[in-house]
Amino acid sequence: MSIVILDELLQTIQMSEMEMLKEIAMMLFQQERFTLGQASNFAQMNQLEFQRLLANRKIPLHYDIAELREDVKSLAANDWR
Repeated sequence: MSIVILDELLQTIQMSEMEMLKEIAMMLFQQERFTLGQASNFAQMNQLEFQRLLANRKIPLHYDIAELREDVKSLAANDWR
């Protein structure tokens, strides 16, 4: 996936590219369009850092069976025990 954010846009809104990615990730997570893993990957952060960012913004975590399965699958793929 590749997203192009024009420098002119970033200058207009006075944000860095990373800040923009984090804002989009938080918005999509809050709307339950991204899982925690998807949002943290999109924001180019590990999940713990992204959770801290959400907490600072007072955005609650939502965690359902599908996300649990995704986490278990990810842990198994990385040979976590």
